Amino acid sequence: MYSEAHDLYAALGVDTEAALKRLAKIPVSIHCWQGDDVGGFENPDGQLGSGLAVTGNHPGKARTPDELRQDLEKALSLIPGNHRLNLHAIYLESDTPVERNEIETRHFQGWIDWCKARHLGLDFNPSCFSHPLADAGFTLSSPDAAIRQFWIEHCQASRAIANDMGRQLGSKAVTNIWIPDGYKDTPADRLAPRQRLKAALDEILAIPTPHNIDAVESKLFGIGSEAYVTGSHEFYLGYAIEKQIALCLDAGHFHPTEVISEKISACLLYLPELLLHVSRGVRWDSDHVVTLNDELLAITREIVANNFEDRVHVGLDFFDASINRVAAWTIGVRNTLRGLLIGLLEPTAQLRRAELNGDHTTRLALQEEAKTMPVGAVWDEFCRRNDSPVGAAWLSDVQHYEKAVLSKRT
Repeated sequence: MYSEAHDLYAALGVDTEAALKRLAKIPVSIHCWQGDDVGGFENPDGQLGSGLAVTGNHPGKARTPDELRQDLEKALSLIPGNHRLNLHAIYLESDTPVERNEIETRHFQGWIDWCKARHLGLDFNPSCFSHPLADAGFTLSSPDAAIRQFWIEHCQASRAIANDMGRQLGSKAVTNIWIPDGYKDTPADRLAPRQRLKAALDEILAIPTPHNIDAVESKLFGIGSEAYVTGSHEFYLGYAIEKQIALCLDAGHFHPTEVISEKISACLLYLPELLLHVSRGVRWDSDHVVTLNDELLAITREIVANNFEDRVHVGLDFFDASINRVAAWTIGVRNTLRGLLIGLLEPTAQLRRAELNGDHTTRLALQEEAKTMPVGAVWDEFCRRNDSPVGAAWLSDVQHYEKAVLSKRT
């Protein structure tokens, strides 16, 4: 089947071997928080807050770092390619309580060593949520100087840890800052919180971290911040351009009819890099498992059609406790890779040549013909070459793992 697909694509001017080689070099940063419903290990009995919510009660939630790593290993065995782990600060390992502004690299050394042994890159995030000093709805833009200073110190510590991660693993860590700050109802002053946020970020970024890539993430609204969010898209776009750092675009953080695929090429005219949080919002920022839908295909096409692989960091951000969590990772990452492959198999050169010549008929005809080309055969070949299950064969493996491992967790 692959041999036939190779010849059919060749007739369109597409080299499937070149596409497979490029795909093998694109890592996806796999988010740890799908495996334990964003609980972390700072306070396992604590409540998720700051506008975050996870629904469902499927059995098998990871309760310890070792269980989470075990589940990640299972997922990685079902996913072709070489990837990264995306870790939040609340996933530290410590025998005694550690305040977030006092975290150090040693609290994450177990994760670093685990990634090193498996040749995985590692990304990091300060956790500015689900904490008593976030209960008032403000962190880095808080009017309380003491609260603001606490979160500044937490982000500074996180950047220092990420820098050590990047240095030890020989691959820069992307450190993404997201805060839940905002008002439920119409504020009297929209400017002052943003002035405080800008000053806080300036202080956080003042310390050089050569093994770290800084990113900032916006949001349109949140639970409890429906009327106003301090860190809006416009705020962070301007800040990222000024500082020449990465901007994080989350697929669920915009108006339901607004898509991030349209923003990628525009932003990269002015920014050195982008971080993507590939998710699936259903009517709101609900972080559903990534499916092979039109927006995913548009996002992945923009990356590969413009040769942005070295400037766009692809990360996932969803959490669904209504289904098997290992399956959620597997489905999401495999779909993201499939989307990238579909983009790589597009007859981009021919489409652009037709467009440049004003031949929009040929452009449309080739775009439509590409939709029913045998991408599945090429995807299966990619899985085979990476010793990963072909087709739905991975599902029985997950079902066995659930019966043998996950169902025994109580």
